[in-house]
Parts: sequence; structure tokens; C-alpha cells
Amino acid sequence: MKKQHFFQSIFVLTILLFFSGCQSNISVSTLRLGHSLDTQHPVHKAMVIFGEELEKQSQGKLKVNIYPSGQLGGERECLELLQIGSLDITKVSAAVLENFIPEYKVFSVPYMFRDKAHTFSVFDSEIGESLLLKGEKFRLRGLTFYDAGSRSFYMKEAPIKSPADLKGKKIRVQKSNMAVAMVNDLGGSPTPISWGELYTALQQGVVDGAENNPPSFYTSKHYEVCKFYSLDEHTAVPDVLLIGTDTWSRLNNQQKDWVRKAVKVSTIAQRKLWADSEKASLEAVKKAGVQVVYPDKKPFEEQTKGILEMFDGNEEMKTLITSIKNKQ
Repeated sequence: MKKQHFFQSIFVLTILLFFSGCQSNISVSTLRLGHSLDTQHPVHKAMVIFGEELEKQSQGKLKVNIYPSGQLGGERECLELLQIGSLDITKVSAAVLENFIPEYKVFSVPYMFRDKAHTFSVFDSEIGESLLLKGEKFRLRGLTFYDAGSRSFYMKEAPIKSPADLKGKKIRVQKSNMAVAMVNDLGGSPTPISWGELYTALQQGVVDGAENNPPSFYTSKHYEVCKFYSLDEHTAVPDVLLIGTDTWSRLNNQQKDWVRKAVKVSTIAQRKLWADSEKASLEAVKKAGVQVVYPDKKPFEEQTKGILEMFDGNEEMKTLITSIKNKQ
């Protein structure tokens, strides 16, 4: 299976390199956007709006071809394709970017944001803009933050009502040091597994549960296996729309302006799409027999406060955390 995936990746890379070579000496006319989400996901729908708006702004001179559902690989593979210039745009979770850009760890600090208004005020501020540009030295330029809601625990056997319920439980987490530290602090056993392999891992008992937002819980069909969803809302880790610096440098000023305007339109639309999807997803999983519980968040917050000690001696991160917490 691994050998088959390797040859598939090589084939995809070859095709993309071919088209990359074809475009190297001419103005970019079609941008290639690859991501791992299902086409029913609100973030995918927002990227479709981005493409439509870009074509509208440019009067058809600049378009986007979207490759969803992991056609070009998972988030890590798409990032690597972006870095070598074989893919133009991708969407990844901010947690994945921690491995490239240390400042992105701030999004995985439990209970960093007070509420949705506070979250958006940070995304749309100079703080957010600065974070989006932090990846340029890694050939990754952030375009916008898409709302990915709040992440909560879902389990196969019983709901999580307090941190004690996580003791000894194997919980799938993203490949994020912060996510691992959080589950450890809550008494669980963090188990990094790729998103595409998680459904089977839950079925086979490799893990006892996972954590994610309502639309992802629903569109992934994980609710078919996990019948308990505890909305502790421990982190608000956004999705990040990224463009490769090679691609960005090939765009002229007018094209860059079209991209910025299209991104802004898609960001506004995505927040509405997300809110609607979150509501619909919770209703759908309840109808499917999932027990949704609303635990007291205070014990979870208290038990994870020690994570901030990870930044002792890192004045830049401590300043960033303070700036976010004080943002109105």
C-alpha cells in the first residue's frame, strides 16, 4: 500500500511539474489549489467562492483549478508541493504549520480565545497579518485564516464530562506538539494519526476517540463510530489558506490585488458558511444517535494551564500570547 501511494505521489508530482514548467515563462493564468477536505466541507465551499471571485475580479484572466479530497496528497504533502513550486495554493490546519512556523503554536494553546468575536478580531488584526507572513522564509505565504470553529472530544464508548474521563484513553491528535501536550495534561494518551486514516483507526480500536470541530466530525462520518461528543471547545485552531512564495513572486501587482480581493470575499463568506454548517452538523449527528454533552470547561482550562510553561524563556511567544489575550 505504501509503495502504491509512493508511485501515485510521483505520478501527481510529475504532472504538476510539467504544468509548472509550462507556466514558468508566461504570466500565471491558472492557479492550482490542492487540499484534503471533502467537497461538502464549508472550507472547500469557501475556496470555490475564492476561485469564482478571482475569475470575476480578473475578468477571466486569472483562474483557479481545485483538487479536493486529498487528490494531491494530505496536508503535509501539499505543503511540500507548495514549497517546491509544484502547487500554487493549499489549505492546511494551523496546527500542521507549527512544524514550520513556531509562532503558530499559539493557536493550540487551550482556551486562548474568549469567544468567536475575540477570535475574529485577532485573525483580522495586525497580529493575524503578521502571523500569515511568518512562513515566507519557508516559502509559504499566508493569505487568510478560515474559521475552523472550536475543537472538542468525541468518543466511542462514553462521553468526556471531566478531565478524569480522559485518563488512559487513546486520543487521536494532529501531528502537533501542542495537541500532544494538551491531551497529556488532561490524562489521556495522545496518538498522532493522519486524518485520512482516522475512520479506520476508530473502527479498529487503535484509538478510543479524537477531537475536532462539528462539521469535520460530521463530514468525515466519524459519528458513525463515535456516539459521544463533548463540546469542551478546548482550542480554536484555524485553517490557513497559503500561496507558495514562488507563485506569489510570479504574479504582477494587479494579479496580487485580484487575489487579495477574492480572498477577502471568500473569508467573509466562509464565516457564514461555517456557522450554518456547525449548526446543521450538530443537528445531523444528534439525529444519527450521537449524545452531545456540554461539560463545565473550567476544570479543563485549569488542568491545561501548565502548557504556558512551555514558553518560559521565549519572550517573543509570551508577548504574542499576551497581545492575543489583551486584544479587544
